[in-house]
Amino acid sequence: MKCPGVFTSGTWEEKSDEISFADFKFSITHHYLVQEPTDKEGKDEVLEDVIPQSMQDLLCMNNDFPPRAHCLVRWYGLREFVVIAPAANSDAVLSESKCNLLMSSVSIALGNTGCQVPLFVQIHQKWRRTYVGECQGPGVRTDFEMVHLRKVPNQYTHLSGLLDIFKSKIGCPLTPLPPVSIAIRFTYVLQDWQQYFWPQQPPDIDALVGGEVGGLEFGKLPFGACEDPISELHLATTWPHLTEGIIVDNDVYSDLDPMQAPHWSVRVRKADNPQCLLGDFITEFFKICRRKESTDEILGRSAFEEEGREIADISHALSKLTEPAPVPIHKLSVSNMVHTAKKKIQKHRGAEESPLNNDVLNTILLFLFPDAASEKPLDGTSSTDNNPPSESEEYNLYNQFKSAPSDSLTYKLALCLCMINFYHGGLKGVAHLWQEFVLEMRFRWENNILIPGLASGPPDLRCCLLHQKLQMLNCCIERKKARDEGRKTSTSDNVTNTYPGDAGKAGEQPDVGKSWDSWSDSEEEFFECLSDTEELKANGQESGRKGGLKEMANLKPEGRLYQHGKLTLLQNGEPLYIPVTQEPAPMTEDLLEEQSEVLAKLGTSAEGAHLRARMQSACLLSDMESFKAANPGCFLEDFVRWYSPRDYIEEEVVDEKGNMVLKGELSARMKIPSNMWVEAWETAKPVPARRQRRLFDDTREAEKVLHYLAVQKPADLARHLLPCVIHAAVLKVKEEESLEIISSVKKIIKQIISHSSKVLHFPNPEDKKLEEIIHQIINVEATIARARSLKAKFGTEKCEQEEEKEDLERFVSGLLEQPEVLVVGAGRGHAGRIIHKLFVSAQRAAAMAPPEEELKRMGPPEERRQNSVSDFPPPAGREVLLRTTVPRPAPYSRALPQRMYSVLTKEDFRLAGAFSSDTSFF
Repeated sequence: MKCPGVFTSGTWEEKSDEISFADFKFSITHHYLVQEPTDKEGKDEVLEDVIPQSMQDLLCMNNDFPPRAHCLVRWYGLREFVVIAPAANSDAVLSESKCNLLMSSVSIALGNTGCQVPLFVQIHQKWRRTYVGECQGPGVRTDFEMVHLRKVPNQYTHLSGLLDIFKSKIGCPLTPLPPVSIAIRFTYVLQDWQQYFWPQQPPDIDALVGGEVGGLEFGKLPFGACEDPISELHLATTWPHLTEGIIVDNDVYSDLDPMQAPHWSVRVRKADNPQCLLGDFITEFFKICRRKESTDEILGRSAFEEEGREIADISHALSKLTEPAPVPIHKLSVSNMVHTAKKKIQKHRGAEESPLNNDVLNTILLFLFPDAASEKPLDGTSSTDNNPPSESEEYNLYNQFKSAPSDSLTYKLALCLCMINFYHGGLKGVAHLWQEFVLEMRFRWENNILIPGLASGPPDLRCCLLHQKLQMLNCCIERKKARDEGRKTSTSDNVTNTYPGDAGKAGEQPDVGKSWDSWSDSEEEFFECLSDTEELKANGQESGRKGGLKEMANLKPEGRLYQHGKLTLLQNGEPLYIPVTQEPAPMTEDLLEEQSEVLAKLGTSAEGAHLRARMQSACLLSDMESFKAANPGCFLEDFVRWYSPRDYIEEEVVDEKGNMVLKGELSARMKIPSNMWVEAWETAKPVPARRQRRLFDDTREAEKVLHYLAVQKPADLARHLLPCVIHAAVLKVKEEESLEIISSVKKIIKQIISHSSKVLHFPNPEDKKLEEIIHQIINVEATIARARSLKAKFGTEKCEQEEEKEDLERFVSGLLEQPEVLVVGAGRGHAGRIIHKLFVSAQRAAAMAPPEEELKRMGPPEERRQNSVSDFPPPAGREVLLRTTVPRPAPYSRALPQRMYSVLTKEDFRLAGAFSSDTSFF
């Protein structure tokens, strides 16, 4: 073979088919190593009498003991072969006559087709992995034979006995026999990592200090395995090139000391599904999604069942809320009920019944609402101080996952619910906290206290629906707060106050006047008290455009924000003023969906189109009315120049006197007869924003949100917040990986992110897909825990020399990512010395030697051998490979490769021989 280890580095592929032979179904599988293209080019000039590739492979030493391969590859060193086995797992070829029939048929088939690929037949039960096979070439044949025993004959436990059986099987007529080349591998298993306890302890949930639960803060996810994720270390000591006579290994004495082996390689056995904290956390939270109970059913209905009359009062109030007609809601009906309900919950549920104890509950509520601790409520919607930079990739993960920013209230709530579900009362605890959360939302709405941890402005549609609902509630509180403050401060027409709107309009100072009183809590629209002049003006408009212009121009301007820098009114040359306008109503994605459905249902008829236009132009009409109030005597052209400049086309023309002047006109779409803009302009009255009907009825919208929150079941809640929990888990895994730097984990995290962003972007993702994501996160956590376990065992942190530390870190990362890792320097390298110490410690512990005798007084190997306790346990597996080239069956036959592999473990003993003979000269 040209390059060593191609069996490991290359790709193995297989193709299968089914065949029937004598009414018996067999599966036939072709296994082959995918060759590099360069390998094939040289093989075109093959000589005719050259022996088949598989025979050449019998002697190749570069691929002995491959770490991952089919058993036949390990036993015979083949790179291509075909296996015929009974199709059903329960079937087996047991009788000798059937076996002989199959083998003779195989022999004839190989001869007829000229196929040089070895063909094997599986005999006996499948678990025994017993095969017989044959390979034919021009004038040569190799027979593959096998012995599988439960109990090993004593003479085959050492090299000298195996050499005897090999020589007798070859039956070579030559004396002296050509030398036999030998490769030996002993595998030692370390199960007891004696001096290392597993460092990860599960958090102590009883301790509650400040914001911490057993060292686990609210808002932080736990991480790591609760048990050692590495169960065993397998050390393979290999002597790859020995010749008969160099080494002695018999039943009395052996030269095969593992410390002297030239090659050491190590593999680790991972614990099956180690219990990992982060994985358990997410899995338990995900289980809530499948629960059917409502919050009332979980907490018991007694909390609300006292007087039927009050219950009726609540339902009556809620039905009023949801009625489309503008029915005034009685001021205190709903809020009174909620407060009495709160008192009853406290009265009915004693401290011992409450799923969450007060300490835990108060700690969580303070964590979620830090503004509650300060005397004065925080202004604005400030988040925590230690915000990650908002442009960072990690922070913006919420866009991809449709979760919520990692410093937001929604995100924190998700983590708190996750922790409560795991440590504090499970589903009941979740329902309890949610109930308290909803009551807090109601309290904040009624008392004009903004909700902390939410970005200001309209709902962010990139976030989960629950986050949008909370932002919507904040918008309502903001509007109500501004209105209430305006009402308090407005004592005369001269007092001005900031118009309630988004942060973008801050600093807008309209004159407010008495009309703030018309922004009533319980009314759906403003009182439109038209003054005499306004009535005149309205009449003037009706009496014809030109006639009414004078009256319009005489109106007192109202609701001006500031003067436009350049524009003047076309008619009278007065400066154009930008009006104070109402903010468009903020919408959450479910409301947008509802609205688009309603618009779609209106159909394509003229009437439907007209109605649709009216619905969509509510905001436009409001802005037109504000504009007319701020600019008496204005025309539609003036409004268009400010509102939609592209619809006012100006061009230079030559007037009668020959001067170049700018002439403007409305765009073609604005000139379409009875278009929406013209219609809206004609119906618009000059009413300033503060006296218009509200585009956004914050009272109704807030009650809708509060009702929506109150009816959420824990399962709905878990579904809403699962993207936040997955988001948090990915961030946690990224943070932990950055401490270890494991390249394979980095790749998997990228895959998790891309997979999650596809799954979570759709509403109601399938459970199966969510389970896949959680499973991927658990795998990454286990890999990082394995890395930590190995680093602790190999003491990478304790290394003082930089070079040694790098070697060990490379070795540890290899153990995680490769099936088997070569130990540089074998027993004398950095890693080799540590492995040796681990085995010695385990042996001492097994022999109950005093601890001070451990490795403190390690002398040279000769002294150590005199100790009663050996450094290594007996090998768990002994593999011996014997090879030679001899003429068979006659002295004048061609010299052909012969090979025998032996493996001895506690359970069984196996011999696999490949013996070639010359079929031309015998």
